[in-house]
Amino acid sequence: MQNKINKRKIGQDKEKLACDFLKDKGFEILETNYRTVYEEIDIIAREENTLVFVEVKYRKSDKCGTPFESISIGKQRRISLGAVSYLKDKRLVPDNTSIRFDAIGITDKTILHIENAFEFNAAFIR
Repeated sequence: MQNKINKRKIGQDKEKLACDFLKDKGFEILETNYRTVYEEIDIIAREENTLVFVEVKYRKSDKCGTPFESISIGKQRRISLGAVSYLKDKRLVPDNTSIRFDAIGITDKTILHIENAFEFNAAFIR
């Protein structure tokens, strides 16, 4: 149980770090840890007129691979479904809303933000 609590705390700390990083870049943070039936979306932010869904990944180091390598096709699918759910919940029309999927990878030495880390694929919702 202690290990699970420590991982949750580390995750919360890294997500806060990611929020601060995005704020410094001019993003407005709208939601954190937004839960849908499909996925928990780490950060939902706005950059100018674009709604940005952000996945945050942390690894102590990139010795065993980068944090981004853990964002699988399945994870992308669940985040996309979560984004559709968010748009419905907020009554936003997808055709009139510019959206983007970003990723933030954090190690003990670096923080890297990838805009358009993956694209929404309509096949994900079929």
